Amino acid sequence: MVALPERFETQTVHLKGSHEIKDVSKTTPIYQTSVFSFPGLEEVEQYYRGERGYLYTRNGNPNQAQLADAVARLEQAEKGVSAASGMGAIMAGLLAVLSPGDHLLVSHEIYGGTYALLQKELSRLQIPFDVIDLNRAESLAPYVKENTKMLYFETITNPLLTVVDMPFWLKQAGQHGLITMVDNTFATPYLVQPIRYGADLVVHSATKYIGGHSDVTAGVLVGRADLIGRAQEIVVNYGASLSPFEAWLAARGLKTLAVRMERQCDNAAQVAAFLARHPAVEAVYYPTEASTAFFHRNHQGAMISFRLADESKIYPFYRSLRWIEFAPSLAGVETTVSHPVTTSHRAFTEEQRRATGITMGLVRLSVGIEALEDIIEDLEQALSC
Repeated sequence: MVALPERFETQTVHLKGSHEIKDVSKTTPIYQTSVFSFPGLEEVEQYYRGERGYLYTRNGNPNQAQLADAVARLEQAEKGVSAASGMGAIMAGLLAVLSPGDHLLVSHEIYGGTYALLQKELSRLQIPFDVIDLNRAESLAPYVKENTKMLYFETITNPLLTVVDMPFWLKQAGQHGLITMVDNTFATPYLVQPIRYGADLVVHSATKYIGGHSDVTAGVLVGRADLIGRAQEIVVNYGASLSPFEAWLAARGLKTLAVRMERQCDNAAQVAAFLARHPAVEAVYYPTEASTAFFHRNHQGAMISFRLADESKIYPFYRSLRWIEFAPSLAGVETTVSHPVTTSHRAFTEEQRRATGITMGLVRLSVGIEALEDIIEDLEQALSC
């Protein structure tokens, strides 16, 4: 190590100590740095030739790469890139494929934030889109135009938890030469890996099940190496890079994805059965075994939506919950409830909400890992208010 000058002011700034760390950390360190240093100009040139890893954290960081690589491996994808949020990852995936004048096809059941991105931002870029009900349509042929480039949908839709025939629609898209992008946030690679059925890109709000503990905001996009390479440029150029600490948190959470999903899915199946029997509940939205036959595991996910028989009781219901909290997100280890009309799908017009079945009496329930009996007891007393 080069000896530092002895003056106090200089030594207080240069606190690095020895770089000769001989002990190997069991966990990945947090590279909480905005920039990486270089011994000389030769090493700078090595970076730009792709021979050194990192220059500036907006361009790349070991923690960002660890998260992206881990999700890519679980999704059986060629490559991945992380982003500052799920929306950042979705934006990167869309813009990696679409240019002004291109046309997008999208499922009519999607997250409200995604719809707002399409309606408000892609329209400004002169990228039009059409909405298709993939539950009713029999083919993509009537919707594909000369300039159609992409099909986008969710494996398990938000908030009505519909599972479309993903293998069929991915095959249809391939026949028309379309790039496909699938939001796999609700299912996670634990339940299904869309790339195995031909998806080109898979996106996650890593804020949800990937991170799993409601303490991080992050997104990950994985898929074909050429598309991810372009998406990486978009993340960097738009300033949507994920911070090292957020990436580290998400990667730490990912380690327990399998055990969390196993417990949450088991709980959800029992809670859905309970809700289906309850007289205060008009309808329960939960994937069926038939619709998830192409999933890799015999689970239907950990999300449930249900509609109260009496919409006027929607406010008392939320107020009456004792320990299950209202939270406008999902997928933490804690059971939470949300209200799509006033949160996730607020950007929808009233007509759009009616068309998709998102009514005032709809409750979205994210089932956690608590004791099943406790979850049911709190729901029971709130439904009886």
